[in-house]
Amino acid sequence: MEELNFEGRTVIVTGAGRGIGRAYALLLASRGAGVVVADLGASTDGMGVDGDDPAADVVAEIEAAGGRAVGVRADVSTPEGAQTIVDAAVSAFGGVDAVINNAGIVRVADWLEVPAEEYQRHLEVHYLGSLWLARAAWPHLKESGSGRIVNTISPAMLGNPMMVHYGSSKGAVYGLTRNLALEGMEHGINVNAVSPGAGTRMAEAAADSLSAEIMEYMRTALTPELVAPLGVYLAHPSSQVTGEAFNVAGGMVNRMAVVNTQGIYDTELTVETIASSFDQIMTINEAAQPQVVAVAAMPGA
Repeated sequence: MEELNFEGRTVIVTGAGRGIGRAYALLLASRGAGVVVADLGASTDGMGVDGDDPAADVVAEIEAAGGRAVGVRADVSTPEGAQTIVDAAVSAFGGVDAVINNAGIVRVADWLEVPAEEYQRHLEVHYLGSLWLARAAWPHLKESGSGRIVNTISPAMLGNPMMVHYGSSKGAVYGLTRNLALEGMEHGINVNAVSPGAGTRMAEAAADSLSAEIMEYMRTALTPELVAPLGVYLAHPSSQVTGEAFNVAGGMVNRMAVVNTQGIYDTELTVETIASSFDQIMTINEAAQPQVVAVAAMPGA
């Protein structure tokens, strides 16, 4: 197969100073993209800013390899920060063709002990950060004609110990992905989500919620470089899928799907009918169908 390149295309990557974001930025630049390396340099819990400038480090690494990149230190959790990132892309490269919303924060704690402001901060960074950047970039993605948005979700949205604040905010990003995919259809903008597994500093910050064996496996086998190809593919104009979510870790890639079972149909539905038919409602068999964006948009779906 011919190598997929990004010559003439501009891609914004948030949280690109370290870990998975850095791997995205380096791979995109190696394929010819003009890369906006956006990273505030925040701590993993989002409660402060570290003293270094990881975005500048990645830009220097890209330029040393002959690539094109510009660094931005801005807070994605505010509309102003998101606009600053998009303005930097337009100023440096003339437009925006794709956005990879990768910036995130995490801290594990009993959900009853997490303060209200921390729940809010997780929503601001994960959900609103993805929303604000998508909205700021939207006119340019429309102009591109093949705009792409790649959001970042997590297996934690399906349930993980000590991660109610984190997992539920990632669930909001999944809902955003599905809805933006619908909005983007008429403009050629595809929107998808990646649920990555990698041994990064974010994973280290969540170590208390995982077993020692899992953490060791993540550190040794689940590298950011084995996540990056999926996000980069979804950011490419040849990728035609939209409204979907994918798991990726250690070389494994699969589709995450919301499935409607065959269930039951009874125009005289009662509580007892449901109780007696509950096994049938729950059964996943060959009649079960993944719910795609076009179906989800139908009234009553």
